[in-house]
Amino acid sequence: MKVPALPPDGSGFEAFVRQSAAGLLRLGNILTLDRAAAEDLAQETLIRVGLAWSRVRADGNPIGYAQRTMTNLFLNERRRRRPVPTGTLPEAGYEDTALAAVESTAVVRRILASLPPKQRAAIALRYVADLPDDEIGRLLNCTPATVRSQLSRGLSRLRTTLSAEG
Repeated sequence: MKVPALPPDGSGFEAFVRQSAAGLLRLGNILTLDRAAAEDLAQETLIRVGLAWSRVRADGNPIGYAQRTMTNLFLNERRRRRPVPTGTLPEAGYEDTALAAVESTAVVRRILASLPPKQRAAIALRYVADLPDDEIGRLLNCTPATVRSQLSRGLSRLRTTLSAEG
């Protein structure tokens, strides 16, 4: 498979990657709750941004474009992914020891995993990316009122689950 080429001169794309990659990886971690999947999601996001770089750069909001691309990739993958029954169980995955070392991290990950994808995405975009309702709505293709509803329901569910677990 041939990998599509990035713009020949880059025109600031490399600097954009250096500046935004860590933030995109953090957002991907919250969305996917899996380090390897987050890395794949961030990489796919940066590839798509790179391929559209001349248009994105001209728009003047490359981070917003990357966040929207990442959110769309995450939500679309969640819609497409269907469990495939197999005769044998796959090998157990490798857990990042840095994340597993903190007990509360495992609890938070499990609780976040119980949220529907749009609620988790809204919470991640609000509390990780620090975006306002209208920007989150634009990224999730919904109104700011729906964003507030998703945030309210998600936070309520998180509080209920946390209080039930002590």
